[in-house]
Amino acid sequence: MSQTTHSQAETEPRLIVEQGTAARVAAIAEPVITGLGFRLVRVKLSGLSGCTVQIMAERPDGTMTIDDCEALSRALSPVLDVADPIERTYRLEISSPGIDRPLVRRSDFERYAGSAIKVEMSVAIDGRRRFRGLLLGAEGEAARLRRDDAAAGEASEVLLPIGEIAEAKITLSDALIAESLKRGKAQQREAELDHDQAGQSRKPKPWRDTRHNRTDDPRPRHFRPNGKSHTAKHEGE
Repeated sequence: MSQTTHSQAETEPRLIVEQGTAARVAAIAEPVITGLGFRLVRVKLSGLSGCTVQIMAERPDGTMTIDDCEALSRALSPVLDVADPIERTYRLEISSPGIDRPLVRRSDFERYAGSAIKVEMSVAIDGRRRFRGLLLGAEGEAARLRRDDAAAGEASEVLLPIGEIAEAKITLSDALIAESLKRGKAQQREAELDHDQAGQSRKPKPWRDTRHNRTDDPRPRHFRPNGKSHTAKHEGE
């Protein structure tokens, strides 16, 4: 990636953004995330088990490691504690986007062309709000999709204005999982080689939370006196 492209990737705005409380969290978190050289992907609130605030982030090249997640968790935790955008107790989870990632920037629709995606529109297109199919790329401020459910007589391809998309996600498939596992193994081999060259052990030391005497969970957890817990997570663990 050239320096110009890298700079554009760092400053490129998201076209698909949150609403309500999630938007307030994003407004607080994004300057911190950007300042550390990362990009905000999505903020999502869930109430399935208490309240969880999930913040997805990545580097401009699309990578994100567990160490990156931990660094963001430590930087964001005190900022969110002070701003306190959510009144009730919550659990903060920092994660990578994962292989079935959301697409939120124009460059996402270019980078992941060739992937199967599902889209939900905030504004109906020809009476439809939900689309599934093969992402063909971006044209102007729209994404071109080859529909896999087009009926006879309907156009097989459709242009979806990215700014009018409520959510777009890559569809999980066996081929996508296999490619992700292959890439993960290659990255692990590279990491082991780097460790060997540095004279370090191949076997990573387990992360330990001495307050709970756990050695089986490598994710760093930061517990605050106000009862809010903060977790760094890497998708695909």
